[in-house]
Amino acid sequence: MAGPHLYILTGASRGMGLAMAEQLLASDHALLCISRKTNDSLAAQAAQAHCRLEQWPLDLEHSREAAAMLRQWLGRPGASYASATLINNAGAIPQRITPLDEADADDLARVLRVDLEAPMLLCSAFLQASADWQVPRKILNISSGLGRRPMAAQAAYCAAKAGMDHFTRCLALEQALKPEGARVCSLAPGVIDTDMQVQLRSADAAGFPDLGRFLKLKAGGQLSSPTEAAASVLAYLNRPDFGSEPVADVRG
Repeated sequence: MAGPHLYILTGASRGMGLAMAEQLLASDHALLCISRKTNDSLAAQAAQAHCRLEQWPLDLEHSREAAAMLRQWLGRPGASYASATLINNAGAIPQRITPLDEADADDLARVLRVDLEAPMLLCSAFLQASADWQVPRKILNISSGLGRRPMAAQAAYCAAKAGMDHFTRCLALEQALKPEGARVCSLAPGVIDTDMQVQLRSADAAGFPDLGRFLKLKAGGQLSSPTEAAASVLAYLNRPDFGSEPVADVRG
């Protein structure tokens, strides 16, 4: 008898990540969430939905530790799944929004570790550990429009998301050569009303020339709710042609 459908989700304690986790709760699903904090409400909802839920309170700044833990967890004896999906959703921007020549080195390094290094290492660990599984596998990397267009005072985030897009393209080429290769996509989810947007709207206009744009998005009601964005992203994940384009946007 086939096991549950496995979903591994990072950044699941709040925002769109939490909304995705809530929408993935089902009796035939197993959900592993990797976030800085666990969420008691999510655990209660999982119990009510009879969904197998495991939460790891782990900061993805410790990317090597996270990848090693995932590889070991996936390789444990007796694990059996009907399918397996990795969703790299966690993301961060620098705490101080500023031009690169005024940026803090530790802050920049943190963003690059969380937004680029961790997804790459988790993809590698996931693919290595599941290489012999005879089940469908998917990788969904949550990217951003800022990985495809530049913005002043956002060099670290833009670079990390551009890197995510491009390593996903490379990964798609590699997996296409394998008989049971994973289907992969780096997907921009649109503009969402999250804590990151609050952080951008709170920036100093002197160091962030695009501040007005973000204020207008909020004032004009042009931001998707986390719940709406999560539904759109998961609908894309479930499309029959998922992975046919390694870099995509939910908005088409």
